[in-house]
Amino acid sequence: MAITSEDRAFLDRIARYADRAMPDLDPQKTPVSVQLDRLMPVFEEIAGEQNTAVEDILIRYMDLASEAFVASSEKMQELLDDTEPGEGMFRIS
Repeated sequence: MAITSEDRAFLDRIARYADRAMPDLDPQKTPVSVQLDRLMPVFEEIAGEQNTAVEDILIRYMDLASEAFVASSEKMQELLDDTEPGEGMFRIS
């Protein structure tokens, strides 16, 4: 499923909030539960604006974040597949 411009705006809004709310947090070392806890204010704000449950916003975020990650990984793989050995950012001598 392709991510729409509305979905992208939704993810971007949460990402902007995350940059402000947890600038020094390392997502690789911090449990997801802690990260989601810190994002709860923006989830609650969006839920209020859309007159929906916070849980629905959380589920939408998790689904879209997963889709965005897969799409990003696929693009990276395409770039790597198109690069000849020794080309690109890394040169093997």
